[in-house]
Amino acid sequence: MRKFALLLLPLLGACTTVPVAPGPPGAPASRPGAAPPPQEVRVAPATPSFRAPRVMNVPGLESVIGRNETALANLFGVPRLTVKEGDAKKLQFVGEACVLDVYLYPLEPRGEPSATYVDARRASDGLDVDRAACVRALRR
Repeated sequence: MRKFALLLLPLLGACTTVPVAPGPPGAPASRPGAAPPPQEVRVAPATPSFRAPRVMNVPGLESVIGRNETALANLFGVPRLTVKEGDAKKLQFVGEACVLDVYLYPLEPRGEPSATYVDARRASDGLDVDRAACVRALRR
């Protein structure tokens, strides 16, 4: 009888509930009144001087690299997407053959952004395609 009672103790312990603070599953339980740990805030270091971008040098992209936003729009039409971040821009041009992302950065302090990097992929599955072939396919 004693052995039977000892075997039932873990089962009885499993039947009790412990109050848990609501939260996402798998999140650690918090105690009432416990303050969250302080969050560390990292500040990006200030850059005292201009840093020139690296410019892509790939055969077949001569008509794109170094061009400004207006020249690219004349070459490919109105971009489907324009993203501006600081002094940089990303233009996205789309056609049946591919999606072309052109990244523009200023080459000198306070200069006009010009194309320095190009990326190309298929619209259907996102796999990389030849950049120069994509440029040729999207040209007007």
